[in-house]
Amino acid sequence: MEVANNVTEFIFLGLSQDPGVQLILFALFLFFYIVIMVGNLLILLTVFSDPRLHTPMYFFLSNLSFVDIAYSSATAPKMIADFVSDKKTISYWGCITQMFTFHFFGCAEIFVLTVMAFDRYAAICHPLRYTTIMSANVCTLLASLSWLGALGHSFVQTLLTFQLPFCHAQVIDHYFCDVHPVLKLACADTTLVNMLVVANSGLISLGCFLILLTSYTVILFSLRKRSAESRRKALSTCGSHLTVVTFFFVPCIFIYLRPSTTFPLDKAVSVFYTTITPMLNPLIYTLRNGDVKNAMRRLWSHKSSLKEKQKR
Repeated sequence: MEVANNVTEFIFLGLSQDPGVQLILFALFLFFYIVIMVGNLLILLTVFSDPRLHTPMYFFLSNLSFVDIAYSSATAPKMIADFVSDKKTISYWGCITQMFTFHFFGCAEIFVLTVMAFDRYAAICHPLRYTTIMSANVCTLLASLSWLGALGHSFVQTLLTFQLPFCHAQVIDHYFCDVHPVLKLACADTTLVNMLVVANSGLISLGCFLILLTSYTVILFSLRKRSAESRRKALSTCGSHLTVVTFFFVPCIFIYLRPSTTFPLDKAVSVFYTTITPMLNPLIYTLRNGDVKNAMRRLWSHKSSLKEKQKR
């Protein structure tokens, strides 16, 4: 059956209706987005240019940086532009595209973070077998499965939402097209779709979060028999991962592991996993990682020496 649809565009309410507050938010989120782009591009450039970082851990870190660039770009440019726009509209197909890309890269981030935890578990708990466990083929397979899983999740999520009819309601009480705010506008019973959304998004977030916590718990127990230096280095690496995981998964679980009810707090909570986490990732992984900092110094000194040679 063809879905009845009288809506050609949607209108966002955004984070605020106050013009003064919107200007402040425009400057703030533009700064956040620039930090996201520069920080993650710098990590990608550093990892690809330094052969010493061609290891499983940094292979997945580069995947994470790419995901963060694409994930934040699914919502941030439109949100920033809307802060200085009189009418915050998005076309029907633009809304579908935004929801698909947002959930595709968001789910990819969930899977990549989970794979990174497995990588740390293998490195710390099975150091002698690490190169065998995390071979190049295994890393490629895990990354491919993460992207394919995210593609399947996003396709199902978007299809479930937009197979419903939309009659006249156009105003989305959010700053981007997400499942729960859009479902509120559907002129049909959404009970079954709501349950499927919880199963699709909520349980993926919760399940991966529990896997992450389990892997890090096992790692912490295994560190009791290690030297103080080994414990310090492992805790530093795992600590940075857990910081990212907490900022990303807890808000996701709060939003998606519940029926289609929206709260005023939802928009503020969404900022954490759409903007704050992609911005913190490069800061956490560079400031708390000696290998990446040293690689960046080598990259900078190499560029400086090239400039000096060109001047001569």
